[in-house]
Amino acid sequence: MSREPGQGQGRNSAARGRRMADKSRGPRPPRPELPRDEAADIGVEARLAAGVLLNAALEGRGGLDAALSFREVADLPGPDRAFARAVAMAALRRLGEIDQILDRRLQKSPPLAVRTILRVALAQTLVLETPAFAAVSTAVKLAEREPKTRPYKNLVNAVLRGIEREGPGLTTAESNLPEWLAARWRAAYGEATLVGLALAAREEPATDLSVRPEVDAATVAEAVEGEVLPGGTVRTGRRGDVAGWPGFEDGTWWVQDAAAAVPVRLLAPKAGESIVDFCAAPGGKTLQIAAAGAAVVALDRSAARLKRLTGNLERTGLTAEVVATPAEDWDDPRGFDAVLLDAPCTATGTFRRNPEVLRATKPADVAKLADVQHRLLDAAAERVKPGGRLVYCVCSLEREEGETQIIAFLRRNPAFRTAPAVPAEVGAPEQALTPEGWLRILPSMWAEKGGLDGFFIARLDRIG
Repeated sequence: MSREPGQGQGRNSAARGRRMADKSRGPRPPRPELPRDEAADIGVEARLAAGVLLNAALEGRGGLDAALSFREVADLPGPDRAFARAVAMAALRRLGEIDQILDRRLQKSPPLAVRTILRVALAQTLVLETPAFAAVSTAVKLAEREPKTRPYKNLVNAVLRGIEREGPGLTTAESNLPEWLAARWRAAYGEATLVGLALAAREEPATDLSVRPEVDAATVAEAVEGEVLPGGTVRTGRRGDVAGWPGFEDGTWWVQDAAAAVPVRLLAPKAGESIVDFCAAPGGKTLQIAAAGAAVVALDRSAARLKRLTGNLERTGLTAEVVATPAEDWDDPRGFDAVLLDAPCTATGTFRRNPEVLRATKPADVAKLADVQHRLLDAAAERVKPGGRLVYCVCSLEREEGETQIIAFLRRNPAFRTAPAVPAEVGAPEQALTPEGWLRILPSMWAEKGGLDGFFIARLDRIG
C-alpha cells in the first residue's frame, strides 16, 4: 500500500511519477486497444471536435459542457463524440506537461489553432495511448484543412514525429496546475501534498455509486465489477452510459463521488426527521437523506438543475419536497431537525472529474464565493431547531471557503458548537480529520484506491 502524500515523502517524492505515461496511482480503467484500421477511422472530424472542446473549456467555466452542443461536436456519431470528449479531457488533465514537451521543440509559439492540433495529438499518444500513426496523420490533415494552419503542416508533422522517435522527455506533474493555485496549495498543505494533488489531477477517476441502505453493496459491486470502499460507496472502472448498468433501472444506486457521500453520513439523518437540503441540485445528497427515511426538502435556486434531481427521485422511487428558489429568499416558517448546506464554491476539489475548473477559476472567485457562503450559512442556521444540527460542506480546497467560514460562523453564532467527526464512521480517510474535528478531504488521499474529490465538511450542533 502506498503512503499518502505528506507522510514522510518529502521533496524527493516530486521525482516520482513524472513521465507522461505514469500508471502508479491506483487502479485505472482498462483502455481497449483499437485495430489499426478502426483507429484510423476515428477521423479528422473527431480530432477537430476535441480541439473545439478543449478551447471552450479553457475559455471559461461551463465552456466544455456548452461546447458539446456545438455543431462540430453534436453532429458526430456517438462513438466519435465520446472519443472527442475523452481526448479533450486528457489534454486538460495534462495540459502543462503537454506544453512543456511542445515548448522544448518549438523555437517560437505557433498560433493557437496550431498549438491546439499539437495538444490534441499528444493527448492521444501520450495519455490515451492512441497509435501514433493515427494521431500524427490526422493532425497533419487537420493542419491542411484551413488556410491559417496550412503553412504549419510540416511543422506539425516534424514535431510529432520527433516526439514519437525520441520520446517526450521528463515532465513535472505540478506544471498541470495553474501557478496561483499551486502557490496557494503549497502554502496551505506543504510541498509533498502539492505533489500528491498534482498527481491526482493527472488521472481519470473511476465511477462511484451510492447504494440504497437496504441493498447489499457487495452485490452491487459484483454486478458492476467494482469494489466496496469504506463507508459503503461502490467504485467501478466501468465506462459508458450508466443507464445500461445493472441496477440502474431498479433505482438501487446513483452516481456520487465517495467524498460527496460523506456530508450526509456525518449529518446522520434518521427516519421521521425533517431535513432541508440547501443548494440541493443535482441531488445525490437529497437521495441519501430520503433513502434514510427522513422527510426532506430539496431547495435550489435553479429549476433547470432540479430537473435532474426530480428524475433521479422518480427512478429510485424516493420522495422529496422540491422547491426552486434562492435559499436566502425562501419564505417558509418551518424549522428543521437538520440542515445540509453544500454551498456554491470554486469547486477546486473536483479537478479529477472536472479538470476545466483549474483553468476557469480565478483568484477573485474565492473572495466572491466566500461572501455567498457567509450569507447562506447564516440563512441555514436560522432553520435549525434547538437541539438540531447543521452540516456545512464545499467541494473546494480553498481555506477561505472552508475552515475560515466555520471559524467566523462559530464566532457569530454561540448557540452552535462543533460535533467532531469520526472518519471511520462516515467513510472518510483517517488523515482528513482536522484538530478542530472537521474533515478536510484532499484528492491526494486514498491514492492506492484511486483518490476521491476534495471536500471540507463540518458538523455543527445547536445547543441553544
